[in-house]
Amino acid sequence: MRLVSYDGEQVGIRSLNEALNMAQDMDLDLVEVAGQATPPVCRIMDYGKFKYEQSQKAKESRKKATHILVKEMKYRPKIGVGDFNTKTRKVEEFLKEGSKVKVTIMFRGRETQHPELGSRILENVAEAVEEVGHIEVYPEQEGRNMTMVLTPGKATQKQREVVEKLQTEVTEEEILEEEQQSEVVEDTENEETVEETS
Repeated sequence: MRLVSYDGEQVGIRSLNEALNMAQDMDLDLVEVAGQATPPVCRIMDYGKFKYEQSQKAKESRKKATHILVKEMKYRPKIGVGDFNTKTRKVEEFLKEGSKVKVTIMFRGRETQHPELGSRILENVAEAVEEVGHIEVYPEQEGRNMTMVLTPGKATQKQREVVEKLQTEVTEEEILEEEQQSEVVEDTENEETVEETS
């Protein structure tokens, strides 16, 4: 077998008994490093110390690794102002702690026919926390739920522009709905005045 000394120097090819005697004379262990090589490579070392150092390195690398938690906050389309503010404050706290936040709008029954209500709430949440976080995954409908993922850090200019664009689209939809409702009201008033005159 090829033998490597405690200092890392090549000793050369030695027999197993010779290598074991050298390791015992130094009060160290003989460890096979590369068993697949021809001839196999063995090293004289303090195996207990080696294992300890390996565990310390692994522990240190785990400390350095960043653990990002994904927390979830659930909203409903018909959420009240107080509840909205409370939940949004909590989302802001999660983002300040460095966690990602998955914001979910849960629809029930006929609410699924009005996804614009959910997207409006998600936009309001994103706008409320734009100082501490920004949108990572934009709102998308998944069955009865609509989700969006926020991540810590300020929103980029492009993301703010997308949010503003979505808001203008929603306000345009609201204006159209109001105009249609006012036309319906005017039509019914005109019909009532015609009936009164006849």
